Amino acid sequence: MPRRRRVKPRRAMRRLLLSALAALLLAVFIVAGLVGALRWVDPPTSSVMVQHRLAKWRAGESPRVHHEWVPWAQIPKTVALAVIAAEDQRFPDHHGFDLRQMRRAWDDYRTGGRLRGASTLSQQVAKNLFLWHGRSPLRKVLEIPLTILIEGFWPKQRILEVYLNIAQFSPDTYGVGAASWRYFSRPVAAVSSGQAARLAAVLPNPERYSILDPSPYVQRRIAWIREQMDRLGGVAYLERL
Repeated sequence: MPRRRRVKPRRAMRRLLLSALAALLLAVFIVAGLVGALRWVDPPTSSVMVQHRLAKWRAGESPRVHHEWVPWAQIPKTVALAVIAAEDQRFPDHHGFDLRQMRRAWDDYRTGGRLRGASTLSQQVAKNLFLWHGRSPLRKVLEIPLTILIEGFWPKQRILEVYLNIAQFSPDTYGVGAASWRYFSRPVAAVSSGQAARLAAVLPNPERYSILDPSPYVQRRIAWIREQMDRLGGVAYLERL
């Protein structure tokens, strides 16, 4: 019988590394293509919404979520400004990562404060659209290249449009379109400046904070957001996008 040729360990390791590299490059190419396409194609759902449905289904509950896509032209500028004022006031200026806020969050933590997030709107889009909630180190690592791709392929206005349409506003409500109908009984195009601030005020923890019955903390946050909207110069601030 002919002898089998033995593959040398080094050659086998080289082949394994090349296969792994090829798989990684293919994955990067696919993800980059998907992110690039979403510059023009409106995503029908998000990873977080899918996970929400699965969790409800496994618990034997209705997996329905309230979600309605609203194009940028139909979203009041006051709503967009309120979200920027609440979540990412340097949004027009950074390239996906706000190093200044990261430094402040780290300094606060080192001096005894709680560890708070410093995620930009771009990072939150990457997380909500493609990843999952939580403080997993793996999720944070994956969030970095996704944020870079989103900032590279999409203009700022598109990033904000997608954020406004997939952000969570209550335990089962996603996007400003569904939230405005559910909590104000009107389309988002008819939402007032004060109502826009109420929507933005619950974004840090929509599972806990209520739009309909705002706690004293949320009420203070609403007032702060309205002050910040004025401080930024009103809707003229959006011309920087």
